[in-house]
Amino acid sequence: MPSHDFPQADLHIVTGKGGTGKSTVAAALALGLASTGTNVLLCEVEGRQGIARMFDVEPLPYAERRIATGLPGAEGAGGSERGGFVHALHIDPESALLEYLAMYYRLGRAGKALDRFGVVEFATTIAPGVRDVLLTGKVYEAAKRNRRTKNAVTYDAVVLDAPPTGRIAAFLGVNQELAGLARMGPIKSQADSVTALFASKRTAVHLVTVLEEMPVQETADGIAELRDHGLPVGGVVVNQVRPGDLGEDQLVALRNGRVTKRKVASDLTRAGLTGSGDLVLGLLTEGRDHAERRALEDSQRELVRGLGVPAYELPRLVGGIDLGGLYELAALLREQGLA
Repeated sequence: MPSHDFPQADLHIVTGKGGTGKSTVAAALALGLASTGTNVLLCEVEGRQGIARMFDVEPLPYAERRIATGLPGAEGAGGSERGGFVHALHIDPESALLEYLAMYYRLGRAGKALDRFGVVEFATTIAPGVRDVLLTGKVYEAAKRNRRTKNAVTYDAVVLDAPPTGRIAAFLGVNQELAGLARMGPIKSQADSVTALFASKRTAVHLVTVLEEMPVQETADGIAELRDHGLPVGGVVVNQVRPGDLGEDQLVALRNGRVTKRKVASDLTRAGLTGSGDLVLGLLTEGRDHAERRALEDSQRELVRGLGVPAYELPRLVGGIDLGGLYELAALLREQGLA
């Protein structure tokens, strides 16, 4: 099932400033997209094995593995309400280079010999841009199967847990630079194909932020940079949103100092609770801090709304992120139209 808000996209690239939870959002998006009868591939390229930890599975090899059943839906072939499947792929540049050499230059055994001598690690560590070329090339290979590859596992959507916002435009644009250097041959052809996919309507680059000044500003800068490079901007996911337990009138009263220690103590008494002066003062201080925090978050939310792209919100999960939490977030992304 395609994304409701991005029906033409089958490659969803998720980026965000470090600490905003972009990997969590990528995983939840994959579960949401893997609705009735559909298959989704969730890829990671940063070498942290984050997918394995979130889904509580063994560390992923350089091979596609089924790791979860997608969020069930009410549509699909035959009217079944079973979800599709989420597969995962941990892409490392060394394995991708060996695969590339075997595919285009038929260097199967020779490539493995190079690996033993450390040549592969040298090439992917020292040569500028080689790592990103290999990583994006593997993502392209998985995504293009939807239409071209026979006798292979195909996916209705691919979700990429991508590098952070500050590096995303360079990461996605590395093949365009390579195409300018290579005049002909398989390298030129591959680079052109990857560049065309990333710039097409089949791709949507989603940005993850939290309601703080630096992440929101970096999100705005990232959107501008993506547009400058001709890359398709998707939506902004505001993650880790705090619950709104207090109404606007209460928040204003706290910020303006109209809530006194006497009032807090009186409210505690009416609730059948007693507390010392330190407790009352502590509650009042926390309330004022919360009110100030909410005001800051509201101002950042307005900035997000002014970015000119669809925006979505996910709550902060008190119990941390586990598979149950990912399903909860996936359902929210479905309800809001991203998945």
